[in-house]
Amino acid sequence: MTAYWINTFTAIHDETKLARYVELAGPAIRAAGGVFLARGNPVHVLEGSAGLRTAVIRFESAEAAVAAYHSPAYQAAVAALGDGAERDIRVVDAVAD
Repeated sequence: MTAYWINTFTAIHDETKLARYVELAGPAIRAAGGVFLARGNPVHVLEGSAGLRTAVIRFESAEAAVAAYHSPAYQAAVAALGDGAERDIRVVDAVAD
């Protein structure tokens, strides 16, 4: 079943580390089968406190999304980010037809 990885940055402490993360993370996620559907800062915040940047990435399954997260290429991106930001990452299944 299709799943979505939702990554929201809640605080950014170091723009240089964030830039390096973005440089490494995108290719790592795409290599693992992820397709970016949306990314950027919120256009409108209708309720709650807004994250700074959000990405929504489609995978063929939740297992594929988790495998992408644990892949050596993505973990290199995580290491490059280090303490440069705080974020929440969730993987959710798509609604069944």
